[in-house]
Amino acid sequence: MKGELTWSALLSVPCGELDGAADGWGRLSGRADAARDRIDQQIIIGLRDTQEGEAADAALDRLRQLARNFQYVCTETGLVRTALNSLAHEVRAHQKSVREALADAAGLQFTVHPDGSVSYPEKAGLITETPLPGGRTVAGSGFPDLRGPSGALTAPNPHAATAQSIADRIARSVTMAADADVRYARILRDLKAEDGLNVPNAAWTDAAADMASVRAAARAYLNDHIPYQATAAERKEWWAGLPQELRDEYLATYPDIIGNLDGIPALVRDAANRDSLQLLIGKLEGVGGHDAAEKLEALRLIDEQLQAPLKAGDPPMYLLGIGDEGNGRAIVAYGNPDTSRNVAAYVPGLNTGLDAKFARNDLQRARDTAIGAQYHSPSSAAIAWLGYDTPQSFDGWSSLAVAGTERAEKGGKAFGQFINGVSVTNETGDPHITAIGHSYGSRTVGAASQEGGGISGVDDVVLVGSPGVGVEHAQDLGVGRGHVFVGAAENDPVTRLPSKGRLVAGAAPFILLKDDLWFGKDPASADFGAHRFRVDEGPWLVSRDGFAAAHSDYLSPKRDAVSAGNIALIVAGRPEKVQREDYR
Repeated sequence: MKGELTWSALLSVPCGELDGAADGWGRLSGRADAARDRIDQQIIIGLRDTQEGEAADAALDRLRQLARNFQYVCTETGLVRTALNSLAHEVRAHQKSVREALADAAGLQFTVHPDGSVSYPEKAGLITETPLPGGRTVAGSGFPDLRGPSGALTAPNPHAATAQSIADRIARSVTMAADADVRYARILRDLKAEDGLNVPNAAWTDAAADMASVRAAARAYLNDHIPYQATAAERKEWWAGLPQELRDEYLATYPDIIGNLDGIPALVRDAANRDSLQLLIGKLEGVGGHDAAEKLEALRLIDEQLQAPLKAGDPPMYLLGIGDEGNGRAIVAYGNPDTSRNVAAYVPGLNTGLDAKFARNDLQRARDTAIGAQYHSPSSAAIAWLGYDTPQSFDGWSSLAVAGTERAEKGGKAFGQFINGVSVTNETGDPHITAIGHSYGSRTVGAASQEGGGISGVDDVVLVGSPGVGVEHAQDLGVGRGHVFVGAAENDPVTRLPSKGRLVAGAAPFILLKDDLWFGKDPASADFGAHRFRVDEGPWLVSRDGFAAAHSDYLSPKRDAVSAGNIALIVAGRPEKVQREDYR
């Protein structure tokens, strides 16, 4: 909008042209996304399956870079589309306000002049027969409270105040439309691509800033309609009811929100989080410090795994959540949880965060669990769920650093919401869902079971390496005692961590007194009442495998095939084949 904006110029702004331009940028974004998908799903797979050698490897590297470039184009052009649509949305709202003010003026036989001032007619006096004279207001102010007293406020004709109010309404709409024009012009000028054919990592840092600018401007257009406080079922319904154009805009502008919103389908979350992953990598590359470096290494490792070729028998990988808040967030599925009959979610514990150890070890545990379950039931998936901050200051197995339950309770609430989302979006009708809690993660699962209604949708609970779950009996977990399974290695010190009331100065820290653990009744005890399944006793407390290695082996078929095999049977819905072990 050139020159000084007037109300008549505002009404003549062709918002349809803005819509058309937005549609064009949207089509370009869609084409870039389709090109990226074709490279990832067809060209790279075809080349990898048919060619070998250095030349093939070099070609694959260049194709992956090309796919990343298309991803960047998809993101940036999608932001242009959203900026244009949001501008049109704001301008239409201001045009509507002006039209309503004009209609009110016409109904009172007022005249609105080109400069925004309003003339009003004379009005019969209430006391004398002499009519009160008509007049003309000053041009309206977009912020009348900041204006000094006007003649309209002291004029005897009551029409004067009404006319001034109409003039102010018009001026306010014109002022806000002009402000929107300036804001969006600045945003669109900043949405520029890097020179050259490659997209450097720094470009993703700029893309994150671009996204933040568009989001701030498009709050009323998009953000205010996201059902943050809704249930998973309501979110699913909301997403299903959106036209594809709006879905594309949400994915381009709010990938981190949509990707982490329980109730949104897995394929949608995966697509959104793959974009968020690149933005997070770009963001953290510009941040110093140990925490950012650890998270950046993990994000790059996850990205490598997402891009890695699938081997025969490998379950596909889905990124259901990613973020850098707190100790970091990552939710990774092996197998599609929306189409699988059996779904397991593994909650890690002590000292787990978004770092290289998580990206290598914890993801491997979920992957191994999915593969093991698929051996018995092909329609199976397993998820590594790092959706909370686990205790990080554990300096020794007798330390009190994990004594608190606050993190478990916060994590339990989030885990319950996530599982409810999995249950809602699953397409099989009645999925068999298993919650697996390891170490402090078992306390988190226990906390989730105590939320109102328990863990919605969960059929079986598996507890391994547990220091207690916060309840005294298996039946208190809400799935029935016959559906609670416990694995406790003889050489795992966490499963023998004595209760707070039984810590005695000078006493051996790993002597179990009766069957009370740090967070309640020992899950491996008869009093607790769960099914205890066989696991290897594990290495000694200090061995060549490290300190307390037995605590980390439960889900590894290489290090504890018995335990991992039993867990796979439970996940696959075959508990009758599980090897049992006597209670402690």
